Amino acid sequence: MLLDPFSIAPLGNLKNRVAMSAMTRGFAGPNHVATPEMAAYYGRRAEEDVALILTEGTIVHLTGDGYNDVPHIETAVQAKSWAPVVQRVQSAGTLLFCQLWHCGRISHSDYTGGVPPVSSTDRPAEGTNRQNGKPFGTPRALDPNEMTTIHRQFVDAAQNALSVGFDGVELHFGHGYLIDEFLDGSVNDRTDRYGGSVANRCRFALELLETVIDSVGADKVMVRLSPSREMEGIHDWPDMGAMLDYLVPAMSGLGLAMLDISCARSDYALTSGRVIRMVRPHWKGFLMGGASLSQEQAESEIRDGHLDMVAWGRFLLANPDFVGRLRAGAPLEEFSRDMLETLR
Repeated sequence: MLLDPFSIAPLGNLKNRVAMSAMTRGFAGPNHVATPEMAAYYGRRAEEDVALILTEGTIVHLTGDGYNDVPHIETAVQAKSWAPVVQRVQSAGTLLFCQLWHCGRISHSDYTGGVPPVSSTDRPAEGTNRQNGKPFGTPRALDPNEMTTIHRQFVDAAQNALSVGFDGVELHFGHGYLIDEFLDGSVNDRTDRYGGSVANRCRFALELLETVIDSVGADKVMVRLSPSREMEGIHDWPDMGAMLDYLVPAMSGLGLAMLDISCARSDYALTSGRVIRMVRPHWKGFLMGGASLSQEQAESEIRDGHLDMVAWGRFLLANPDFVGRLRAGAPLEEFSRDMLETLR
């Protein structure tokens, strides 16, 4: 089942149910362009029969950047740099979605051209930026009149991605970045129509999503959510059940390509798996998730109707031939942090 080809609308024919999750790598070239090395990195996994690849987070606008050397897709030059990546991946029969990313209060003025970060709140994130070791800056809470500026950044990025042939885009609504900062009641302390109630905290995300859909079509859009994740312990949205009961049905009727539940390096049963069981009754469309599942666990999640596709991150980083190893019953190479130092 996991390794068998299948067909599902609106994605069409897929080689199997194995997806490569988006993983920040930091190997973009000057001016944040995609490089031939990135084409080889993604292409190798496509040629080894991964069915769907999500690119690393790709910044929609300079003012939302918080990392060294990550790719952007805000300009025509940056978009065009992705064309060789798209061509190589798709020539292997693999679908490629570009993950669109705004870091919100995780942005840093070192990477934004000196512009302070924006967020739902004016409270800075705790800790330090893992790239430059500096404390996160104090963000500026977005004014309601500025929301359409963020919408436009995502729309432009989505149009740029599709213009060079991506099969679609994934809107990054998770992991504590900008959109999640509106959804998460422990961060969002607004008292206007974008804060407070469940509906208000979902408003920015849904307005953004509908604006992108109006521009490029729902069948070209997927969303990543991480309502529960590991942050020196398990962190849940404070009212996760009520939020999912409202947000997921609101998205379910929009005709999205897929919903991606991603809780990043976390115990599946405690985070993604638990959330997926809360989401599935509301979401009748294509659902993806995972967190370093074994082949047997992945097969079980698909067979029992919890997931339609399973995403792996570090296993695929360590094993470009991951699908072939699963087919052969061969052991997997263990991930080690030194693997992050190169594109292999």
